Amino acid sequence: MNVPDESAPANPVATVRAVLPSLTPAAQAIARLILDDPGMVARSTITEFSAASGTSEATIVRTARALGFAGYSQLRFALAAAVARHEPERLIPGDLGPDDPLTDVIAKVARAESQALADTAAQLDPIRLGAVVGAVAGARRVDVYGVGASGLVAADMAQKLMRIGLSAHAFADAHLALTSAALARPEDVAVAMSCTGETPDVLAPVRVARKAGATTVAITNNPRSTLAELADHVLVSAGRETAFRPGALASRISQLLIVDCIFVGIAQRTFETSDAALRATREAIEGFRADPRRRSRPS
Repeated sequence: MNVPDESAPANPVATVRAVLPSLTPAAQAIARLILDDPGMVARSTITEFSAASGTSEATIVRTARALGFAGYSQLRFALAAAVARHEPERLIPGDLGPDDPLTDVIAKVARAESQALADTAAQLDPIRLGAVVGAVAGARRVDVYGVGASGLVAADMAQKLMRIGLSAHAFADAHLALTSAALARPEDVAVAMSCTGETPDVLAPVRVARKAGATTVAITNNPRSTLAELADHVLVSAGRETAFRPGALASRISQLLIVDCIFVGIAQRTFETSDAALRATREAIEGFRADPRRRSRPS
């Protein structure tokens, strides 16, 4: 009888999706079959799955281990449990098509983003998150690197940290990021965001900040990426991209969830100072809005 592997991923489909870009072509063929029909994989013997995927049994075992399972039997057990919970249908929303009516667009986008949040929450390790919270809360300065959609999340993180009194700056320009990274100190933290984990404009400043002694944090969909290798702490997001959902939707939402968890964790840990900073910044903004001189035009 198969026994669950307590060290194996709790959400096998989300795990497959996260590591898919880093797998070999043969392993990717196996992973795509898991994503397309996890129920079929759960019902198949290794010989049957070998025939269906066009790969060897040894490759299937290696892929299962790469996904964090002891072997194919444990992978099947996890997928069977997911099928029993009716998760696969939620985990794999239909791709958007060019002829989809807007009613379907609304449903599919909402389902994809909701599932990105659920997948990210399921694989967000509290211990790793706590380590990041501690590092950022005690940092002299926090640099946040990200471009494109990740750049928007980087700006959101820096703004949140600034509101609770931390010195934080977001950089979407590689030259500015490198300039700041070169001046980093061991008591600083550099947070890098990249869905693929291979964005050159993000990797370059992380390398420089790491060399300068700063603590490095990666927020990425790919735990086997170059960015993950460069980071002292890795937090894995889970947002699937398609032709009609490039990086700016589900992936961005999953990154924002991680940022919010970091922010709340820091605010809890530094409650008195964070609460005072939030009240002070709120009062400043409300005072600006209420100032009648702001609404009058200069003569």
